[in-house]
Amino acid sequence: MKLSLILASCYGLSAVIFGAFGAHALKDRLSPDQLLSWETGVRYQMYHALALLLMALLMDKGFSLKPTVICFGLGTLLFSGSIYLLSLGIGPRGVLGPITPIGGLVLILGWGWLLKTAITMPGAH
Repeated sequence: MKLSLILASCYGLSAVIFGAFGAHALKDRLSPDQLLSWETGVRYQMYHALALLLMALLMDKGFSLKPTVICFGLGTLLFSGSIYLLSLGIGPRGVLGPITPIGGLVLILGWGWLLKTAITMPGAH
């Protein structure tokens, strides 16, 4: 639960900062496509910050969701982080480009684990 809360807090905090940074400091420096990519990274980061917060609440109720938390934490870092770097032109595009869909796949795995947990939990109607 603590890891989920820490990740949720860090990702939520930085998503607000990155969103403001994109809207103000980058709007005149990035192309419209780059800015749209940046905003996609921020949006997915915030979605998963909120999801991680929910995971912490569910874990506090006894649900076993550590694999989901790990997937959401790692997937967000890879997905949004690679988008930020690509948007800013930092790092080799040939390396960073494939990291984005890998991060997306890890996020999908996290949602799949959550689905598996929901389906297999006892006593749910």
